[in-house]
Amino acid sequence: MPTHVKRAFKYRFYPTDAQAAELSRTFGCVRKVYNMALAARTEAWARQERVNYNQTSALLTAWKKTEELAYLNEVSSVPLQQALRHLQNAFTNFFAKRAKYPRFKAKKTSRASAEYTSSAFRFRDGRLTLAKMADPLDIVWSRPLPEGAVPTTVTVSRDSAGRWFVSLLCEDPRVKPLAATDTAVGIDVGLDHLLTLSTGEKIANPRHERRDRERLAKAQRELSRKAKGEGANRRKARQKVAKIHARIADRRRDVLHKLTTRLVRENQALVIEDLTVRTMVKNRSLARSISDAAWAQFRSMLEYKADWYGREVIAVDRFFPSSKLCSACGSLAEAMPLGVRTWTCGSCGTAHDRDVNAANNLLAAGLAVSVCGAGVRPQRRTPGGQSAMKQKTPRREP
Repeated sequence: MPTHVKRAFKYRFYPTDAQAAELSRTFGCVRKVYNMALAARTEAWARQERVNYNQTSALLTAWKKTEELAYLNEVSSVPLQQALRHLQNAFTNFFAKRAKYPRFKAKKTSRASAEYTSSAFRFRDGRLTLAKMADPLDIVWSRPLPEGAVPTTVTVSRDSAGRWFVSLLCEDPRVKPLAATDTAVGIDVGLDHLLTLSTGEKIANPRHERRDRERLAKAQRELSRKAKGEGANRRKARQKVAKIHARIADRRRDVLHKLTTRLVRENQALVIEDLTVRTMVKNRSLARSISDAAWAQFRSMLEYKADWYGREVIAVDRFFPSSKLCSACGSLAEAMPLGVRTWTCGSCGTAHDRDVNAANNLLAAGLAVSVCGAGVRPQRRTPGGQSAMKQKTPRREP
């Protein structure tokens, strides 16, 4: 783990009309350059040729000299170059089979953002001024930056609800490995309860989307009645829907941050199930509830915080029968429908809560993998003859 962790601090800000116009123009140019570079690389790919970042950078210079694209000179060149770097990273991930082929950015659906490196902004005495702007941004400093922190990268964005945000990437010396502990916990995610721990604790599912479902449905009905196009009334109705979605997402993120921070601070090893959420949401009857529970976001937060604080996250193979396996004697039940929440082992007579039993089995399987070492997939035969495969998630290199 590095001496200091680079961490992004996100704040809301309120631009002046001139600043909003400049940033909106920059967002449009960033999207245009990204799409043009992607088109050029795609055409080259069809000819079985490779185009790298340096070549797209040369293309950008040529585009700026044309009459049709001369407006690209009106915005800072740094966000445009950063868009080309992001495209290069997307292709690197594609060729490494970590991601799908890069997609074009649509005006209505893509995230409006621009990234500025240190040469394109000035940060002094808590005041941030971007290139091509005379005045600093009016930022709401909801929490302090680390003492003496100097941002290396600034990302400005606008969400679908019309809110403006600025994210400052800084080194945070306050993030250090926690003192080692001998505690470990198995975590079973669910819908009735968001999390069930091997300690027996059950954490309620807040169901954020369900709480606002009536308001959301009403706003969506109002939007559907507006004439299609770019009219002011339709734009207002669309923004009203976006604000409700943003409120749901904000509350969900807040709960997950608090939960993951607490779990990482209390436990040295955290064992979870390696679920394929993308596949699970194809179940139309459960898709809405699974998306609202945000299991993938929970795992992502758990992993990067474990990386920060010197903890270990172990993912047990998704085919391991954690719910059907008796955590007391190891017997495997023949069937366990989702409606069965409590059951009694036919071999030893132990009464089980389905979720607590699953969490205990995940913990035992995860600790077995940890003892065997990274990259090992040991198998143990259950009395029913089924292989209980377990896999350790490798620690991400800092």
